[in-house]
Amino acid sequence: MLTPEEELGLAGRAVMGRVERAVHSLGDRALRELLRAIEGESRADGLIYLRDGVADVVRVFSTPLPLRPEQVQYLHAISLELHNATRRLASLYLADERVRAALELPPAEEAWLRELWTPAHAEENPVFGRLDAVFDAAASHWKAGLLFLETNMNGVGGLHLWPTAERVQARVVWPALAQVDPALKFELGQDVRNLLMQQLIDHLEAVGAPGRCICFVEPKYSGSGPEDQAALAEHFVRHFGVQVLHADPAELSWDNERARYRGAAVDLVYRDYSVEDLLALEASGVDVTPMRELFRRNRVVSSLAAELDQKSVFEVLTDPELGAAHFTHEERRLFRRHVPWTRLVRERRCLLSDGTVGDLLEHARAEQEHLVLKPNRDYGGRGVYVGRVVSMSSWEEALQAAALKPNGWVLQRAVPLPVQEFPVVEHDRVRHQPFYVVIGLAPTEDGVAVLGRASQKQVVNIAQRGGLVVFPVTSNH
Repeated sequence: MLTPEEELGLAGRAVMGRVERAVHSLGDRALRELLRAIEGESRADGLIYLRDGVADVVRVFSTPLPLRPEQVQYLHAISLELHNATRRLASLYLADERVRAALELPPAEEAWLRELWTPAHAEENPVFGRLDAVFDAAASHWKAGLLFLETNMNGVGGLHLWPTAERVQARVVWPALAQVDPALKFELGQDVRNLLMQQLIDHLEAVGAPGRCICFVEPKYSGSGPEDQAALAEHFVRHFGVQVLHADPAELSWDNERARYRGAAVDLVYRDYSVEDLLALEASGVDVTPMRELFRRNRVVSSLAAELDQKSVFEVLTDPELGAAHFTHEERRLFRRHVPWTRLVRERRCLLSDGTVGDLLEHARAEQEHLVLKPNRDYGGRGVYVGRVVSMSSWEEALQAAALKPNGWVLQRAVPLPVQEFPVVEHDRVRHQPFYVVIGLAPTEDGVAVLGRASQKQVVNIAQRGGLVVFPVTSNH
């Protein structure tokens, strides 16, 4: 007899098979037109990534990867519980030297945390984040296959790209698939912009902010990254009627009571700016008092807890002693099932990925094929070594360099990435090519937004020229 999980997985596999047959049934000519239409709609809707000032249209893959409502509920429950566990790390960092050893901040950043973090901040602790994971809705054991890769607790990218890609696919692709298979029906998932807006409004109320003026703070003039926050601010003004400003931190001022941007009082900041970057800005001569005081008054989303956003977060979660000291039995069970073994790289004996205790570097050499080496605090998919695809000499060189940089690198148990074929146009011909797929989950108390990225490289990231994958909701059997 099949378990409910297996029944849902088999139903998901059947729906995915129908989607793939419908895509293939369109034929090369219709698929070429479809892919051109997707690119045109993406450009018109501002699906743009800036690379050194040059605007690239972000690819939206045509094939939807449908989720069942029960699967969305599971993704929401698990990702929210993991997210809430990571939000507590700031308080744990200050209270437990073992947590500090795993998540050590540079002295200047730690000084901000010690100065500005209070029990009141821990109680009202807004973090809006994204968890990257692998997930195959069409697998028979899809629950056990949910494995998280890393956290993103501050400056989540793609808040405009995600829902826009979903709507482009819904307009262009879904009607074409319905012509082939009229029974295929999809619904949009939750809009990440609405989840963020609700969290901002909730926090304004929680801290008793006098108004509803929200300022999006980011490096406005960097010339790189997704064209996100300006479009996001425009969406909030149009749909929610709040006042939304868009500023670089250097453009903020402080009048002894309130932060201001061009004279307008700021009630709450949503930031895409780390304390590390604020310190660099201060060193260049910019007065960062406005951001410091906004943190002090708990008027920033994400809170200072997001400064603990390191890949070594997963060492804290998968260390048995730290788990027993700080997390519930249910949380520890979730970590064991869904969080891969992760350890900071240095000369040490510790719990290894096979469950034994031994020398970490010797283990890394012996288990190269089953491990990944990642920069602890970098992002954008840069500098990642996948053990099974790099040479032994390259792995050894990277490992030795990593061991010389305390808290600079982590080893993580390699997680197999799901592979999905998508049609692409090459030399005016349609080819169905395999891509690795990673899912992104943005959980709040009100729901979870889901979108994916795909790449032919095992490091899947938009910054590395990956594309967007849409996970609509379906009740098809």
